[in-house]
Amino acid sequence: MPHTLTDGDAAAARRRDVLYRGVTRALAVALVPVAWLVAARRPGLLSVPALFSGPARFVGSARGRGLGPARHVACQWALAARFPAEDLAGLTGATRVAFEAARAEALWRHGELIGLTSGYRHPLEQARLFAAAVDRDGSVAAAWRRVLPPHASRHVAGTALDVRPTEGARWLERHGYRHGLYRTYDNEWWHFEYRPDGRPVRLPHPGVPAPRLCTTAAHRR
Repeated sequence: MPHTLTDGDAAAARRRDVLYRGVTRALAVALVPVAWLVAARRPGLLSVPALFSGPARFVGSARGRGLGPARHVACQWALAARFPAEDLAGLTGATRVAFEAARAEALWRHGELIGLTSGYRHPLEQARLFAAAVDRDGSVAAAWRRVLPPHASRHVAGTALDVRPTEGARWLERHGYRHGLYRTYDNEWWHFEYRPDGRPVRLPHPGVPAPRLCTTAAHRR
């Protein structure tokens, strides 16, 4: 018999989420002086030349302005503590910069958490997911409604992000455009893509347009 959340379970989950958000935001605030101390010992750490030198990076562009370098870095440290298992490796440099700037803004300004469930995927992993979807759904056309083959996947391209929790996804849907991040499918609240050229048309699901029309438009998801 499938488990369903009782009212008590749902209330406990909400309290837990509020606690996580509060603790992570407080940790970010506490880490700001540490970021400044680290920068004093390593002056280039929070500067633009250090942009791709390690996990503590600051964006010296319109995306990164507003929080300041120390707050930005402190937010990344706090988020890494909250989501220790997530893997941002493989994302394109611009996609990772945009995502880190967006979630730092979400945490610092609004106390919202945005974690990465799935980012870059190796083509073999994407092929495995697609084959599993074909087996589960019974046809290639049905599988395209939920997952794409490697040649058409933006996860393989390193420009797609599956995020959590739902509150963080809602924040990103409202504010992500400032960082070039957009939700692209009606049936996937968690799926966002880096589109620096502007807001794309949101599709009902990954299978629209039909697969045969997507063969010349690789990396849609």
